[in-house]
Amino acid sequence: MLDTKDFSFFESQNHFDFKAFFVKIVGHWVWFIVSLVIAFTIAYQINVRKQKIYGISTIIAYKEENNPFFTSNTSLVFNWGGTSDQVQTLITTIKSRSHNEIVVKQLNYYIEYLRQGKYNIEDAYGEVPFYINTNKNLPQLKGQLINIKFLNQTEYELSINFENPSAVMYNYATETESNTNVVVGEFKKKYKIGEQVSLPFLHWKLELTENPGLYEGGDYMVRFADFNGTVSSYQGIDVETDAKAGSILKLNLQGTNKERLVDYLNGTINILMNRQLQLKNQFATNTISFIDSTLVAMEGQLKNTEDELKDFSRDKNIFEVEAGGEQITSQLSGLDVEKDLLNRKLNYYNSLNSYLVNSVDFSKLPAPSVAGIDDPNIISNVSKLTALSAERSEMAYTLKNEKKFKDFDVQMDALKSVLLENISTAKASILYDLGVVNRKIGKAESNIRKLPGQQQELVKINRKYDLNKNIYNTFLEKRSEADIVKAANLSDIQFIDTAKDTGGGLLGPKTSVNYVLAFLLGLLIPLILVFVKTILDNTIKNTGDIARLTKIPVIGVIGKKHTISNLAVFEKPKSPLSESFRAIRSSLQFLYKKQQAGTKVLMLTSSVGGEGKTFCSINIATVFALSEKKTVIVGLDLRKPKIFDDFKIENNVGVVNYLIGQKSIDEIVQKTQIPYLDFIPSGPIPPNPSELIMGESMEEMINELKGRYDYIILDTPPVGLVSDALELTQFSDATLYVVRQNVTKNDMLTLVNNKHKRGELNNISIVFNGFEIKARYGYGYGYGYGYGYGYGNYGEGYLEVDEVKSPIRKIIDKILKK
Repeated sequence: MLDTKDFSFFESQNHFDFKAFFVKIVGHWVWFIVSLVIAFTIAYQINVRKQKIYGISTIIAYKEENNPFFTSNTSLVFNWGGTSDQVQTLITTIKSRSHNEIVVKQLNYYIEYLRQGKYNIEDAYGEVPFYINTNKNLPQLKGQLINIKFLNQTEYELSINFENPSAVMYNYATETESNTNVVVGEFKKKYKIGEQVSLPFLHWKLELTENPGLYEGGDYMVRFADFNGTVSSYQGIDVETDAKAGSILKLNLQGTNKERLVDYLNGTINILMNRQLQLKNQFATNTISFIDSTLVAMEGQLKNTEDELKDFSRDKNIFEVEAGGEQITSQLSGLDVEKDLLNRKLNYYNSLNSYLVNSVDFSKLPAPSVAGIDDPNIISNVSKLTALSAERSEMAYTLKNEKKFKDFDVQMDALKSVLLENISTAKASILYDLGVVNRKIGKAESNIRKLPGQQQELVKINRKYDLNKNIYNTFLEKRSEADIVKAANLSDIQFIDTAKDTGGGLLGPKTSVNYVLAFLLGLLIPLILVFVKTILDNTIKNTGDIARLTKIPVIGVIGKKHTISNLAVFEKPKSPLSESFRAIRSSLQFLYKKQQAGTKVLMLTSSVGGEGKTFCSINIATVFALSEKKTVIVGLDLRKPKIFDDFKIENNVGVVNYLIGQKSIDEIVQKTQIPYLDFIPSGPIPPNPSELIMGESMEEMINELKGRYDYIILDTPPVGLVSDALELTQFSDATLYVVRQNVTKNDMLTLVNNKHKRGELNNISIVFNGFEIKARYGYGYGYGYGYGYGYGNYGEGYLEVDEVKSPIRKIIDKILKK
């Protein structure tokens, strides 16, 4: 039946001893030193092996540049729209795949120039004395290192190590991949500088840079990188907008080669500026193209009219023929020009109307001014529609946002509706004006019919010639205006600061951060290990732990011994360790004064093996003997006898022989090298040790020994493993329970505490053994032996464990002793 005393764990509370934890940290200082050394070594190796990372930036601005030659008549300026919208479009374009593909191809950035550094293969762009001029229409060897060694000033050796029979090829013009067969092994061949290399897997010319320097004997490498991978790496360019000026952008790019970064940033902006200017000139380009095609037709008509006029004037006095018809001719020429202008406007409106209804791409529309249209509403709306159409086409390659496209479509549909209304109104007005002009022409032509025949013919020819000449000159004037506008246009994208290597820009590796991180990890890792070890370690550390777990008094504290054998008091009687045993003797004598006179029986036990029970038995007996008290040690650990080794005595006969009636007391008692101290070994291991101890012979032996000795020391088995010691408590006047620092478990002490509360162990005191103030490691005494009792099956765990210090442990002990 369970006793409420068994639940003694309610009497104590778990707590974390921060002071003890700090002492443990200090005790493990070697761990921290080793951890810090390893951490700083790793940080140093990372810092020296990792390539330096640089950051280069450039600043640009978006500003809508008005053309100084723009007039309401030309109306050829190209407008992208609002500034805020264009800045966002600009950012998207800079990060787009299509734009970066153009930049990578134009700069040949898929060609990597490399050299072997101390720890890594390094990017040597801008530092190598040569450049590769490739045949862009033929494929190149992809992803393979191509070694180049300059043999002299005019010759180099090309070598490639092929590990597979098939090599990957890539055509950077068509962006297609293929394979070719090669011979496994190292390929080597010599070439002259500037000589065409034509191999199945390589097509290039190696040319020297403008200032190659000393390059003879130099070793370099070239590699054709993955095109898509290269483009993707540059799509990560960082674009920042100025918080105070939204039209100002800062472009940041990071990498290991500053010159490559500078060239890319400047290259990407220059290409962007050219493309933007090209779009801005689209209106003028469309107009020039339209005018050029019209001028070709007009030149033919004008030449035919000139030839007709020459043929008519031949063999005639042209001045006599013209007499009388000049005024009518002049009047008709003016009316013809006016009619042609109205017809051109009407044709433009009809074409524009058809284009708006049937087409979806309006980026090719010519300027309305080509047809002489000066209506500001139509001019503005056509310009906006062309701009939106061109921008939408551009964004199709850079943006995959259906909502953005829908927004453009809505705006374009709205402009189309407005334009169709404008066209309808303008056509009605033109048709009215055209009717008026036709009536005037009809009246003038009726007057011409009254003239002589030759004059009528001459007026007809002059009329046709003047009209063609006027139209031709008008188109020449419009083309000149378009050329001027196109030449005067400026890109809306401007450099504020071009990218430049100013000597700084180092971003990493962060050596100081790595060292700080190494310091923190160097402290944290052993700290965590010590903490985990502390949490998992449930052994007794100090007398405070004992007081927390039990009310059994501590009669003495024994330090760590430093002698080879267990006879510590006998070998070093003046040592502090010997004094601690004398203090225990004094405490025991104080206890014995309360009892009747006569022989005193002292029993020593412990929780498990290895706690120093036998060591304490020998040395407590020794201090009694040295005080000239007749003392005997009785080895009652019948299952695992060991104590006889310390006295160099054979274990042939002993307690077992007496208990079974084979031997008498005189036959089992043996003298030791210590005066007044005798020893009774346990004898042969019996099959029934508990039954022997419980028998009447045990009481007879104790009584007989009382008649001969002043003190009887009983060395018993661990009480936490077997019940033998509990059977011997009836014979003992006092019981010493040995607790060893860093060995005895908290649970074992609780178990003994419960036995004491139930009265199974009486007059018991605790000896705290192996105590060190800076306890941290928890390894053995150094007796030369120790018990191996376990918690499981008795037959499997009741084993001897020889403890041997490792060389590292010995070094640590020497360091700590200093």
